[in-house]
Amino acid sequence: MAAPGTDLIDALVASLPDGVVVVDADRVEKYRRDRSQDPHAGTPAAVVRAESAEHVQTAVRWAAEHGVAVVPRGAGTGLSGGSSAVDGGIVVSLERMTAIDVDPACQVAVVEPGAFNKDVKAAAAEHGLWYPPDPSSYEICSIGGNIATNAGGLCCVKYGVTTDYVLGLDVVLADGTLVSLGGRRIKDAAGLSLVKLFVGSEGTLGIVTRAILRLVPAQPAGATLVATFPTMTAAAEAVVAIRSGLRPSMLELMDQPSIRAVESHRPMGLDTAAGALLVAQSDAPGTACAAEVESMRAACLAVGAADVFVTDDADEGEQFVQARRMVIPAVELLGELMLEDVGVPVPRLPELVDAVAVIAARHDLLIPVVAHAGDGNTHPLIVVPRGDDAARVRTLVAFDEIMIAAIGLGGTITGEHGVGRTKKSALPAQLGADVMALTRRVKDALDPDGILNPGAML
Repeated sequence: MAAPGTDLIDALVASLPDGVVVVDADRVEKYRRDRSQDPHAGTPAAVVRAESAEHVQTAVRWAAEHGVAVVPRGAGTGLSGGSSAVDGGIVVSLERMTAIDVDPACQVAVVEPGAFNKDVKAAAAEHGLWYPPDPSSYEICSIGGNIATNAGGLCCVKYGVTTDYVLGLDVVLADGTLVSLGGRRIKDAAGLSLVKLFVGSEGTLGIVTRAILRLVPAQPAGATLVATFPTMTAAAEAVVAIRSGLRPSMLELMDQPSIRAVESHRPMGLDTAAGALLVAQSDAPGTACAAEVESMRAACLAVGAADVFVTDDADEGEQFVQARRMVIPAVELLGELMLEDVGVPVPRLPELVDAVAVIAARHDLLIPVVAHAGDGNTHPLIVVPRGDDAARVRTLVAFDEIMIAAIGLGGTITGEHGVGRTKKSALPAQLGADVMALTRRVKDALDPDGILNPGAML
Protein backbone atom coordinates (compact mmCIF):
# COMPACT_ATOMS: atom_id res chain seq x y z
CA MET A 1 0.00 0.00 0.00
CA ALA A 2 1.31 3.44 -0.92
CA ALA A 3 1.83 6.03 1.81
CA PRO A 4 -0.62 8.93 1.55
CA GLY A 5 0.73 12.32 0.50
CA THR A 6 0.59 15.46 2.58
CA ASP A 7 -2.53 16.66 0.80
CA LEU A 8 -4.42 13.48 1.71
CA ILE A 9 -3.31 13.67 5.34
CA ASP A 10 -4.41 17.30 5.42
CA ALA A 11 -7.82 16.19 4.15
CA LEU A 12 -8.04 13.60 6.95
CA VAL A 13 -7.12 16.23 9.54
CA ALA A 14 -9.74 18.59 8.14
CA SER A 15 -12.47 15.93 8.23
CA LEU A 16 -12.23 15.47 12.00
CA PRO A 17 -12.35 17.87 14.98
CA ASP A 18 -9.23 19.66 16.19
CA GLY A 19 -6.91 17.42 18.18
CA VAL A 20 -8.32 14.13 16.95
CA VAL A 21 -5.64 13.52 14.31
CA VAL A 22 -1.98 13.49 15.38
CA VAL A 23 0.82 13.81 12.81
CA ASP A 24 3.72 15.14 14.89
CA ALA A 25 6.53 12.55 14.80
CA ASP A 26 7.26 12.62 18.53
CA ARG A 27 3.61 12.08 19.43
CA VAL A 28 3.11 9.42 16.75
CA GLU A 29 6.06 7.43 18.09
CA LYS A 30 4.18 6.20 21.18
CA TYR A 31 1.57 4.56 18.96
CA ARG A 32 3.97 2.43 16.92
CA ARG A 33 4.24 -0.64 19.17
CA ASP A 34 2.38 -2.58 21.79
CA ARG A 35 3.97 -4.17 24.87
CA SER A 36 5.61 -6.85 22.73
CA GLN A 37 7.99 -4.15 21.46
CA ASP A 38 7.82 -5.60 17.96
CA PRO A 39 11.14 -4.57 16.32
CA HIS A 40 9.51 -4.56 12.88
CA ALA A 41 6.79 -2.04 13.74
CA GLY A 42 6.34 0.63 11.09
CA THR A 43 5.82 4.37 11.31
CA PRO A 44 2.25 5.52 10.64
CA ALA A 45 1.49 8.66 8.67
CA ALA A 46 -1.07 9.73 11.28
CA VAL A 47 -2.86 8.65 14.43
CA VAL A 48 -6.62 9.15 14.75
CA ARG A 49 -7.56 9.38 18.43
CA ALA A 50 -11.24 8.73 17.91
CA GLU A 51 -13.79 10.07 20.36
CA SER A 52 -16.85 8.44 18.79
CA ALA A 53 -17.94 5.76 16.38
CA GLU A 54 -18.48 8.49 13.81
CA HIS A 55 -14.81 9.46 14.05
CA VAL A 56 -13.84 5.83 13.42
CA GLN A 57 -16.16 5.70 10.42
CA THR A 58 -14.70 8.90 8.97
CA ALA A 59 -11.15 7.59 9.32
CA VAL A 60 -11.95 4.18 7.82
CA ARG A 61 -13.88 5.67 4.90
CA TRP A 62 -10.92 7.93 4.15
CA ALA A 63 -8.55 4.96 4.34
CA ALA A 64 -10.78 2.81 2.12
CA GLU A 65 -11.03 5.55 -0.49
CA HIS A 66 -7.27 5.97 -0.68
CA GLY A 67 -6.11 2.40 -0.04
CA VAL A 68 -4.40 3.21 3.26
CA ALA A 69 -3.74 0.62 5.97
CA VAL A 70 -5.64 0.98 9.25
CA VAL A 71 -4.30 -0.47 12.51
CA PRO A 72 -6.78 -0.37 15.43
CA ARG A 73 -5.26 0.19 18.87
CA GLY A 74 -6.52 0.02 22.43
CA ALA A 75 -4.34 0.59 25.49
CA GLY A 76 -1.21 -0.78 23.82
CA THR A 77 -0.77 -3.60 26.36
CA GLY A 78 -0.93 -6.39 23.76
CA LEU A 79 1.81 -9.00 23.82
CA SER A 80 1.87 -10.32 20.26
CA GLY A 81 2.41 -7.30 18.03
CA GLY A 82 -1.26 -7.18 17.15
CA SER A 83 -1.31 -3.37 17.09
CA SER A 84 2.10 -2.77 15.54
CA ALA A 85 1.87 0.19 13.19
CA VAL A 86 2.32 -0.12 9.43
CA ASP A 87 4.59 2.23 7.46
CA GLY A 88 2.48 4.92 5.82
CA GLY A 89 -0.77 3.67 7.35
CA ILE A 90 -2.87 5.21 10.08
CA VAL A 91 -3.44 4.04 13.63
CA VAL A 92 -6.99 4.39 14.93
CA SER A 93 -6.67 4.68 18.69
CA LEU A 94 -9.76 3.99 20.79
CA GLU A 95 -8.15 5.24 24.03
CA ARG A 96 -10.50 8.23 24.32
CA MET A 97 -13.68 6.16 24.02
CA THR A 98 -14.13 5.11 27.65
CA ALA A 99 -17.85 5.34 28.48
CA ILE A 100 -19.37 2.64 30.70
CA ASP A 101 -23.11 2.28 31.36
CA VAL A 102 -24.30 -0.53 33.63
CA ASP A 103 -27.85 -1.86 33.24
CA PRO A 104 -28.42 -3.80 36.48
CA ALA A 105 -31.85 -5.04 35.41
CA CYS A 106 -30.46 -6.77 32.31
CA GLN A 107 -27.15 -7.46 34.09
CA VAL A 108 -25.07 -5.99 31.28
CA ALA A 109 -22.54 -3.20 30.84
CA VAL A 110 -22.58 -1.16 27.65
CA VAL A 111 -18.94 -0.22 27.18
CA GLU A 112 -16.79 1.73 24.74
CA PRO A 113 -13.58 -0.03 23.67
CA GLY A 114 -11.12 2.28 25.44
CA ALA A 115 -12.54 1.55 28.90
CA PHE A 116 -10.15 -0.36 31.13
CA ASN A 117 -11.09 -3.82 32.34
CA LYS A 118 -10.69 -2.66 35.96
CA ASP A 119 -13.12 0.21 35.45
CA VAL A 120 -15.77 -2.14 34.07
CA LYS A 121 -15.30 -4.34 37.12
CA ALA A 122 -15.61 -1.33 39.42
CA ALA A 123 -18.73 -0.05 37.69
CA ALA A 124 -20.34 -3.48 37.89
CA ALA A 125 -19.41 -3.83 41.57
CA GLU A 126 -21.42 -0.69 42.40
CA HIS A 127 -24.51 -2.74 41.52
CA GLY A 128 -23.44 -5.96 43.23
CA LEU A 129 -22.35 -7.42 39.88
CA TRP A 130 -19.10 -8.75 38.46
CA TYR A 131 -17.36 -8.87 35.09
CA PRO A 132 -15.30 -12.09 35.31
CA PRO A 133 -12.66 -11.93 32.49
CA ASP A 134 -9.53 -11.19 34.46
CA PRO A 135 -6.24 -10.70 32.56
CA SER A 136 -3.19 -10.21 34.76
CA SER A 137 -2.97 -6.72 33.23
CA TYR A 138 -6.63 -5.94 34.07
CA GLU A 139 -5.65 -2.60 35.63
CA ILE A 140 -4.13 -1.26 32.40
CA CYS A 141 -5.71 -3.21 29.51
CA SER A 142 -8.76 -2.06 27.57
CA ILE A 143 -11.99 -3.87 26.76
CA GLY A 144 -11.42 -3.33 23.04
CA GLY A 145 -8.08 -5.10 23.26
CA ASN A 146 -9.60 -7.87 25.39
CA ILE A 147 -12.24 -8.42 22.71
CA ALA A 148 -9.67 -8.29 19.90
CA THR A 149 -7.64 -11.11 21.43
CA ASN A 150 -10.40 -12.95 23.31
CA ALA A 151 -8.48 -12.39 26.54
CA GLY A 152 -8.82 -14.77 29.47
CA GLY A 153 -7.00 -14.46 32.78
CA LEU A 154 -6.87 -15.90 36.24
CA CYS A 155 -10.58 -16.67 36.68
CA CYS A 156 -11.21 -18.30 33.33
CA VAL A 157 -10.72 -21.87 34.58
CA LYS A 158 -14.23 -21.63 36.08
CA TYR A 159 -15.77 -18.54 34.54
CA GLY A 160 -14.60 -18.58 30.93
CA VAL A 161 -12.98 -16.00 28.67
CA THR A 162 -14.03 -12.75 27.03
CA THR A 163 -16.18 -14.29 24.30
CA ASP A 164 -18.37 -15.89 26.96
CA TYR A 165 -19.39 -12.42 28.14
CA VAL A 166 -19.87 -10.51 24.89
CA LEU A 167 -23.57 -10.29 24.03
CA GLY A 168 -23.37 -7.54 21.43
CA LEU A 169 -20.97 -5.42 19.41
CA ASP A 170 -21.01 -2.31 17.29
CA VAL A 171 -18.38 -2.73 14.57
CA VAL A 172 -17.07 -0.43 11.85
CA LEU A 173 -16.38 -2.51 8.75
CA ALA A 174 -13.66 -1.98 6.16
CA ASP A 175 -15.84 0.34 4.05
CA GLY A 176 -16.85 2.47 7.03
CA THR A 177 -20.27 0.87 7.54
CA LEU A 178 -21.31 0.64 11.20
CA VAL A 179 -23.17 -2.56 12.10
CA SER A 180 -24.82 -3.50 15.39
CA LEU A 181 -24.67 -7.17 16.33
CA GLY A 182 -26.42 -8.99 19.17
CA GLY A 183 -27.99 -7.11 22.06
CA ARG A 184 -28.90 -7.33 25.73
CA ARG A 185 -30.44 -10.75 25.25
CA ILE A 186 -28.81 -13.69 27.03
CA LYS A 187 -30.13 -16.14 24.43
CA ASP A 188 -30.22 -15.28 20.73
CA ALA A 189 -30.02 -17.85 17.94
CA ALA A 190 -31.13 -15.58 15.09
CA GLY A 191 -28.77 -15.68 12.12
CA LEU A 192 -25.08 -16.48 12.01
CA SER A 193 -23.08 -16.02 15.21
CA LEU A 194 -21.35 -12.88 13.96
CA VAL A 195 -20.54 -11.53 17.41
CA LYS A 196 -18.33 -14.57 17.97
CA LEU A 197 -16.68 -14.01 14.60
CA PHE A 198 -15.39 -10.59 15.58
CA VAL A 199 -14.25 -11.56 19.08
CA GLY A 200 -10.63 -12.66 18.71
CA SER A 201 -10.28 -11.30 15.17
CA GLU A 202 -7.54 -8.88 16.23
CA GLY A 203 -8.88 -5.92 14.26
CA THR A 204 -8.55 -7.71 10.94
CA LEU A 205 -12.29 -7.81 10.19
CA GLY A 206 -13.58 -4.60 11.73
CA ILE A 207 -13.13 -2.08 14.54
CA VAL A 208 -15.25 -2.48 17.67
CA THR A 209 -16.77 0.82 18.86
CA ARG A 210 -19.15 -0.50 21.52
CA ALA A 211 -19.67 -3.75 23.40
CA ILE A 212 -22.53 -5.15 25.43
CA LEU A 213 -20.95 -7.26 28.16
CA ARG A 214 -22.72 -9.83 30.27
CA LEU A 215 -22.37 -9.40 34.04
CA VAL A 216 -23.00 -11.93 36.78
CA PRO A 217 -23.75 -11.63 40.50
CA ALA A 218 -20.69 -10.66 42.54
CA GLN A 219 -18.26 -13.48 43.25
CA PRO A 220 -18.78 -14.91 46.75
CA ALA A 221 -16.00 -14.93 49.31
CA GLY A 222 -14.00 -18.14 49.31
CA ALA A 223 -10.73 -19.70 50.35
CA THR A 224 -7.19 -19.76 48.98
CA LEU A 225 -4.82 -22.72 48.86
CA VAL A 226 -1.09 -22.25 48.30
CA ALA A 227 1.15 -25.27 47.73
CA THR A 228 4.86 -25.57 47.04
CA PHE A 229 6.44 -28.40 45.07
CA PRO A 230 9.99 -29.63 44.48
CA THR A 231 9.52 -29.41 40.69
CA MET A 232 7.29 -27.72 38.14
CA THR A 233 6.40 -31.15 36.75
CA ALA A 234 5.03 -32.26 40.12
CA ALA A 235 2.99 -29.07 40.38
CA ALA A 236 1.57 -29.64 36.89
CA GLU A 237 0.65 -33.19 37.88
CA ALA A 238 -1.24 -31.75 40.85
CA VAL A 239 -3.15 -29.51 38.46
CA VAL A 240 -4.13 -32.51 36.33
CA ALA A 241 -5.32 -34.36 39.42
CA ILE A 242 -7.35 -31.39 40.66
CA ARG A 243 -8.95 -30.70 37.30
CA SER A 244 -9.94 -34.34 36.83
CA GLY A 245 -12.72 -33.82 39.35
CA LEU A 246 -12.96 -30.13 40.21
CA ARG A 247 -13.29 -26.69 38.65
CA PRO A 248 -11.81 -24.28 41.17
CA SER A 249 -12.29 -20.55 40.65
CA MET A 250 -8.53 -20.09 40.20
CA LEU A 251 -5.63 -22.46 39.56
CA GLU A 252 -2.34 -20.71 38.82
CA LEU A 253 1.29 -21.85 38.67
CA MET A 254 4.64 -20.11 39.09
CA ASP A 255 7.96 -21.87 38.56
CA GLN A 256 11.12 -21.22 40.59
CA PRO A 257 12.57 -18.46 38.35
CA SER A 258 9.20 -16.67 38.50
CA ILE A 259 9.06 -16.97 42.28
CA ARG A 260 12.58 -15.63 42.63
CA ALA A 261 11.96 -12.74 40.22
CA VAL A 262 8.91 -11.62 42.18
CA GLU A 263 10.61 -12.00 45.54
CA SER A 264 13.60 -9.99 44.30
CA HIS A 265 11.37 -7.27 42.88
CA ARG A 266 9.03 -7.02 45.84
CA PRO A 267 9.82 -9.23 48.86
CA MET A 268 6.68 -11.05 49.99
CA GLY A 269 8.11 -13.99 51.90
CA LEU A 270 7.74 -16.45 49.04
CA ASP A 271 9.73 -19.69 49.30
CA THR A 272 12.51 -19.15 46.75
CA ALA A 273 13.79 -22.69 47.28
CA ALA A 274 10.54 -24.17 45.97
CA GLY A 275 10.53 -25.63 42.50
CA ALA A 276 7.01 -24.35 41.88
CA LEU A 277 4.16 -22.53 43.60
CA LEU A 278 0.49 -23.32 43.01
CA VAL A 279 -2.19 -20.76 43.93
CA ALA A 280 -5.73 -22.10 43.93
CA GLN A 281 -9.03 -20.65 45.04
CA SER A 282 -12.52 -21.96 45.64
CA ASP A 283 -15.65 -19.82 45.74
CA ALA A 284 -18.03 -22.74 46.13
CA PRO A 285 -20.97 -21.91 48.43
CA GLY A 286 -21.21 -22.92 52.08
CA THR A 287 -19.57 -26.14 53.18
CA ALA A 288 -18.79 -27.06 49.57
CA CYS A 289 -15.90 -24.58 49.67
CA ALA A 290 -14.12 -26.40 52.49
CA ALA A 291 -14.72 -29.73 50.77
CA GLU A 292 -13.31 -28.44 47.49
CA VAL A 293 -10.22 -27.03 49.18
CA GLU A 294 -9.67 -30.29 51.06
CA SER A 295 -9.84 -32.23 47.78
CA MET A 296 -7.24 -29.89 46.27
CA ARG A 297 -5.01 -30.23 49.33
CA ALA A 298 -5.17 -34.01 49.13
CA ALA A 299 -4.34 -33.94 45.41
CA CYS A 300 -1.29 -31.75 46.05
CA LEU A 301 0.02 -33.96 48.85
CA ALA A 302 -0.54 -37.09 46.76
CA VAL A 303 1.96 -35.91 44.13
CA GLY A 304 4.58 -34.74 46.63
CA ALA A 305 3.77 -31.17 47.66
CA ALA A 306 6.35 -29.94 50.15
CA ASP A 307 3.91 -27.63 51.92
CA VAL A 308 0.23 -26.74 51.66
CA PHE A 309 -1.25 -23.61 53.22
CA VAL A 310 -4.96 -22.74 53.32
CA THR A 311 -6.61 -19.48 54.32
CA ASP A 312 -10.12 -18.05 54.18
CA ASP A 313 -8.80 -14.56 54.89
CA ALA A 314 -9.47 -12.65 51.67
CA ASP A 315 -6.65 -10.16 52.14
CA GLU A 316 -4.12 -12.89 52.87
CA GLY A 317 -5.23 -14.85 49.84
CA GLU A 318 -5.05 -11.75 47.65
CA GLN A 319 -1.36 -11.31 48.50
CA PHE A 320 -0.57 -14.58 46.73
CA VAL A 321 -2.76 -13.62 43.78
CA GLN A 322 -0.89 -10.34 43.52
CA ALA A 323 2.40 -12.25 43.52
CA ARG A 324 1.15 -14.20 40.52
CA ARG A 325 0.03 -11.03 38.74
CA MET A 326 3.43 -9.48 39.35
CA VAL A 327 5.45 -12.10 37.49
CA ILE A 328 5.76 -10.45 34.08
CA PRO A 329 6.76 -6.99 35.43
CA ALA A 330 9.26 -8.68 37.74
CA VAL A 331 10.81 -10.86 35.02
CA GLU A 332 11.02 -7.82 32.69
CA LEU A 333 13.65 -6.45 35.05
CA LEU A 334 15.94 -9.35 34.10
CA GLY A 335 16.12 -8.45 30.40
CA GLU A 336 14.04 -8.02 27.29
CA LEU A 337 11.21 -10.52 27.00
CA MET A 338 9.66 -12.60 24.27
CA LEU A 339 6.40 -13.76 25.76
CA GLU A 340 4.81 -17.04 24.78
CA ASP A 341 1.16 -17.93 25.27
CA VAL A 342 0.91 -21.61 24.47
CA GLY A 343 -1.74 -23.98 25.76
CA VAL A 344 -2.47 -27.70 25.74
CA PRO A 345 -5.23 -30.00 26.94
CA VAL A 346 -4.91 -30.04 30.74
CA PRO A 347 -3.75 -33.69 30.99
CA ARG A 348 -0.72 -32.80 28.83
CA LEU A 349 0.37 -29.83 30.94
CA PRO A 350 3.26 -31.75 32.59
CA GLU A 351 4.61 -32.66 29.15
CA LEU A 352 4.48 -29.04 28.05
CA VAL A 353 6.36 -27.64 31.04
CA ASP A 354 8.96 -30.40 30.61
CA ALA A 355 9.32 -29.51 26.91
CA VAL A 356 9.89 -25.84 27.73
CA ALA A 357 12.58 -26.79 30.25
CA VAL A 358 14.36 -28.90 27.63
CA ILE A 359 14.23 -26.04 25.11
CA ALA A 360 15.57 -23.58 27.69
CA ALA A 361 18.50 -25.88 28.49
CA ARG A 362 19.25 -26.60 24.83
CA HIS A 363 19.54 -22.92 23.98
CA ASP A 364 21.10 -21.81 27.29
CA LEU A 365 18.22 -19.42 27.99
CA LEU A 366 16.32 -18.39 31.08
CA ILE A 367 12.64 -19.14 30.44
CA PRO A 368 10.49 -18.62 33.53
CA VAL A 369 7.04 -20.18 33.21
CA VAL A 370 3.77 -19.04 34.73
CA ALA A 371 0.45 -20.60 33.87
CA HIS A 372 -3.29 -20.26 34.01
CA ALA A 373 -2.78 -23.91 34.77
CA GLY A 374 -6.39 -24.86 35.30
CA ASP A 375 -7.10 -24.49 31.59
CA GLY A 376 -3.68 -25.60 30.31
CA ASN A 377 -2.57 -22.10 29.25
CA THR A 378 1.10 -21.34 29.95
CA HIS A 379 3.22 -18.22 29.56
CA PRO A 380 6.88 -19.10 29.01
CA LEU A 381 8.79 -15.81 29.34
CA ILE A 382 11.99 -15.96 27.31
CA VAL A 383 14.54 -13.57 28.81
CA VAL A 384 17.03 -11.93 26.44
CA PRO A 385 19.95 -10.27 28.25
CA ARG A 386 20.07 -6.69 27.02
CA GLY A 387 22.69 -6.22 24.34
CA ASP A 388 23.29 -9.96 23.87
CA ASP A 389 22.78 -10.45 20.13
CA ALA A 390 23.71 -14.13 20.25
CA ALA A 391 21.07 -14.79 22.89
CA ARG A 392 18.54 -12.93 20.75
CA VAL A 393 19.18 -15.33 17.87
CA ARG A 394 18.76 -18.32 20.16
CA THR A 395 15.59 -16.77 21.53
CA LEU A 396 13.96 -16.61 18.12
CA VAL A 397 14.67 -20.31 17.61
CA ALA A 398 13.40 -21.22 21.08
CA PHE A 399 10.25 -19.14 20.55
CA ASP A 400 9.35 -21.18 17.48
CA GLU A 401 10.27 -24.48 19.13
CA ILE A 402 7.94 -23.82 22.05
CA MET A 403 5.03 -23.21 19.69
CA ILE A 404 5.88 -26.37 17.74
CA ALA A 405 6.02 -28.34 21.00
CA ALA A 406 2.57 -27.09 22.01
CA ILE A 407 1.08 -27.97 18.63
CA GLY A 408 2.63 -31.42 18.86
CA LEU A 409 0.84 -31.97 22.16
CA GLY A 410 -2.51 -31.13 20.62
CA GLY A 411 -2.30 -27.54 21.84
CA THR A 412 -2.38 -24.00 20.58
CA ILE A 413 0.10 -21.20 19.87
CA THR A 414 -2.10 -18.72 21.75
CA GLY A 415 -4.65 -19.10 24.49
CA GLU A 416 -5.41 -15.43 25.05
CA HIS A 417 -2.75 -13.02 23.72
CA GLY A 418 -3.63 -13.40 20.06
CA VAL A 419 -1.55 -14.35 17.05
CA GLY A 420 -0.61 -10.80 16.11
CA ARG A 421 2.56 -10.53 14.09
CA THR A 422 4.92 -12.44 16.36
CA LYS A 423 3.19 -15.83 16.00
CA LYS A 424 1.57 -15.80 12.59
CA SER A 425 4.31 -17.91 11.02
CA ALA A 426 3.24 -20.83 13.23
CA LEU A 427 -0.50 -20.48 12.61
CA PRO A 428 -0.60 -22.70 9.48
CA ALA A 429 1.07 -25.51 11.42
CA GLN A 430 -1.77 -25.44 13.94
CA LEU A 431 -4.74 -24.80 11.65
CA GLY A 432 -3.70 -26.63 8.48
CA ALA A 433 -4.06 -25.55 4.87
CA ASP A 434 -7.83 -25.95 4.58
CA VAL A 435 -8.64 -23.91 7.67
CA MET A 436 -6.11 -21.25 6.70
CA ALA A 437 -7.79 -20.98 3.29
CA LEU A 438 -11.21 -20.69 4.93
CA THR A 439 -9.90 -17.99 7.25
CA ARG A 440 -8.56 -16.01 4.30
CA ARG A 441 -11.92 -16.31 2.54
CA VAL A 442 -13.63 -14.73 5.54
CA LYS A 443 -11.01 -11.98 5.65
CA ASP A 444 -11.33 -11.32 1.92
CA ALA A 445 -15.11 -11.16 2.14
CA LEU A 446 -15.13 -8.56 4.89
CA ASP A 447 -11.97 -6.64 3.91
CA PRO A 448 -11.48 -7.17 0.16
CA ASP A 449 -8.79 -4.51 -0.13
CA GLY A 450 -6.88 -5.79 2.90
CA ILE A 451 -6.68 -2.42 4.68
CA LEU A 452 -7.59 -3.62 8.19
CA ASN A 453 -4.54 -4.47 10.30
CA PRO A 454 -2.51 -5.90 7.40
CA GLY A 455 0.25 -8.21 8.57
CA ALA A 456 -1.57 -9.32 11.71
CA MET A 457 -2.63 -12.96 12.06
CA LEU A 458 -2.57 -13.79 8.33
